[in-house]
Amino acid sequence: MLANTLIITRREVRDSLRDWRIVTPIVLLTLIFPALMTVTSEVGANVAVIWGVGQNANVIMGQLVPFSLMIVGFFPISFSLVVALESFVGERERRSIEPLLSMPISDGALYLGKLLSSVTVPLLASYLGVGIYFVGLMLYSEYVISSEVLVLIVVLTTMEALVMVSGAVVVSSQTTSVRAANLVASFIIIPVALLLQVEAVFLFWRQYEVLWAIVAILGVVNLMLIRTGMRIFNREELLSREFDEISLPRVWRTFRHLFACLPVSARLPRDGPAAPLSIRRLYLRDLPQLVRLQRVPIMIAAAVVVGGLAVGWAVAQLYPLPAGLIDVGGLGNFDWTGDMPDVPLLPGFDARGIFLHNLRVVGVSLALSPLSFGSVPLMLPLPAMLLVGFFAGEAAFLGLNPLVFLLVFIMPHGILELPAIVLATAFGLRLGASIMSPPAGFSVTEGLLLSIADLIKVFFLVVVPMLFLAAVLEVYLTPLVVMRFFGP
Repeated sequence: MLANTLIITRREVRDSLRDWRIVTPIVLLTLIFPALMTVTSEVGANVAVIWGVGQNANVIMGQLVPFSLMIVGFFPISFSLVVALESFVGERERRSIEPLLSMPISDGALYLGKLLSSVTVPLLASYLGVGIYFVGLMLYSEYVISSEVLVLIVVLTTMEALVMVSGAVVVSSQTTSVRAANLVASFIIIPVALLLQVEAVFLFWRQYEVLWAIVAILGVVNLMLIRTGMRIFNREELLSREFDEISLPRVWRTFRHLFACLPVSARLPRDGPAAPLSIRRLYLRDLPQLVRLQRVPIMIAAAVVVGGLAVGWAVAQLYPLPAGLIDVGGLGNFDWTGDMPDVPLLPGFDARGIFLHNLRVVGVSLALSPLSFGSVPLMLPLPAMLLVGFFAGEAAFLGLNPLVFLLVFIMPHGILELPAIVLATAFGLRLGASIMSPPAGFSVTEGLLLSIADLIKVFFLVVVPMLFLAAVLEVYLTPLVVMRFFGP
């Protein structure tokens, strides 16, 4: 597979180097732009000193140079998006895709070859531009970029290029015209442009640890995009697809059928008869079967909950609260029925406010699941579990048994709320994963519709009722338990 991938890569790189429309802008940006940024950095630092913004030109250069270095490295890789968008759909419009697809290689090797070829030339130009800028600074201003910053920018640029290319190749393999691919590409370039602004802030403040964390996140996103592209790429469908069409009636019919089918029968041919749908069948057959089928996402969500508790506990051990800061014995005298302070973004202490707050948080995270490949729902329980683990760890320093703390403050309502959050997280994770890996025999759209149908069943029949009951218990039962244990 590697040998076949490299064959495709060499072929595509050779064709790219023959196209003056691609080579000319990259060469100009590689040779002229770094030299321009070298002069600009030196002049900008001196002007800042003259205007009184700073007292030392080297200090200002230390803030300007990393940002300029990032821009120098990014501009050449911006052309990788153009090359990647034409990787499949461009050849299809030029009618040169048939000989390529007829080669005796696997779909995976063909896809990876296109991906590597799309990123190779712009990435090499980016490295060359960074090198020219590095040497130019030493010769022109005698300023040497630190090795830490240089390595960080090179790695960050590489990951950004791979993410852009991975997303663009997915778009190119699923559209039928370059115009349509360019329109869809806005969903790639806009997030990357926003990310550059965030990175610039951290570069100015020299928060390099945060930038390395961004590198790790980009690496995960890149693996997800590559996995998605290889999973959904099919050369037969690429040839047979004549035009992009969204048929809402057909989508609705497919969704209605998948919703009516039993979880097992949904993996049978989609034109089969649907079982009679009823509330009784949903509760007695569908929901238990869905829970069994999604054991792995449920275990992952539960592990996140336990991991959040453990991390919060560990932080509490590192940063214990001062003794006497909290009067545990006075909790029983707290007026739980009085007016609570109006804190923005926090629910009021009543069942309706708590329920709507939890429902809103869960709903937003599930809505963002397809865009984040399921990562946003996976982060849903983390903040609350970190806080719970932190206060449970601090309870030991306050003379309170951590197990008693969990049983008194959390379990009366958490016995319903935590399972609801775990189920919502698990099916949100499965919704995002359905884009990367639809079930066998299903297209990406059908796999997404199947995940949405299953999520709706679990959300409205299980998650919403459990969150409502948990909110009622949190208001009317948990305070009574607290007063019973800590009251006078």
